[in-house]
Amino acid sequence: MESDGDKASAVGCPSETSLAGKASICQGCPGQYLCSQQGGVDPDQEMIDLRMNAIQHKILILSGKGGVGKSSVAATLSVALSNMGKKVGLVDLDICGPSIPKLMAIEGQQVVNSPYGWMPLRSPHFDVKVMSVGSLLEKGDSAIIWRGPRKTGLIKQFLKDTFWGRLDFLIFDTPPGTSDEHLTVVKALKDVKPDGAVVVSTPQDLALATIRKELNFCRTMGLKVLGIVENMSGFVCPHCQECSDLFSAGGARRLADEYGFLFLGSIPLDQNLCLCCEEGSNVFETFPESPAGRSLYSIASVLIDVTSS
Repeated sequence: MESDGDKASAVGCPSETSLAGKASICQGCPGQYLCSQQGGVDPDQEMIDLRMNAIQHKILILSGKGGVGKSSVAATLSVALSNMGKKVGLVDLDICGPSIPKLMAIEGQQVVNSPYGWMPLRSPHFDVKVMSVGSLLEKGDSAIIWRGPRKTGLIKQFLKDTFWGRLDFLIFDTPPGTSDEHLTVVKALKDVKPDGAVVVSTPQDLALATIRKELNFCRTMGLKVLGIVENMSGFVCPHCQECSDLFSAGGARRLADEYGFLFLGSIPLDQNLCLCCEEGSNVFETFPESPAGRSLYSIASVLIDVTSS
């Protein structure tokens, strides 16, 4: 019989074994404390399961590095799903750098506590329920200087203390990398079977090298990869609408083929989409012919098909 030590050696990370947080390989890992505390029954798990079981599909948006437009993809994908008639929620798990409040035009709104729990915020432009640490701060420019356990506690509160109600999709915008936030949400959702992850990259080899680590993280944690999105895939001329490659092209598609994952689509750099993200407005209504908007609609349609099959 294979021992926990053998498993730790085989997969590298022993997070799902009795050696979690205790093996020599765990030294220096930012998630060591969280893993070492995983023994026993989590008193929050029952409430997390109750809230999350009312939500049909739960999808994590991941990227290996910052600057690939992961938050803008998470936000606009949520809006696309909502415009297609789905009930959608969006959770901002980027505790130290929340950008969802600006993208969803909820800056200045404060979360209200009710007898049913925290009430998610709603944008004036989007029919999407939103929760972000940025809406819990008195000042939007306040620095969040928290250790891992406090981040973990807040993420669990987003899941168990927020009155999400019944939703078709709950989208999780995660920070770059594979750290406390990722370990926390994957473990918290383990009983409610999340659909999987959408991995966002740009076409350059430098970004793709980091994305490989994200794909290996998903494999180690048993998180299904629903597909890969190539963001900033070319530049749309604001005058003639022709799309030109600014960087290399097709890198994410080749990576998806290499790993045997679904390639969900490419999103070009579109001035109209950038403007809407800056203003927190709805690109699908303001610029209905936007090439980036059409790409996002296509990706949303594929996600609906993948998660319902």
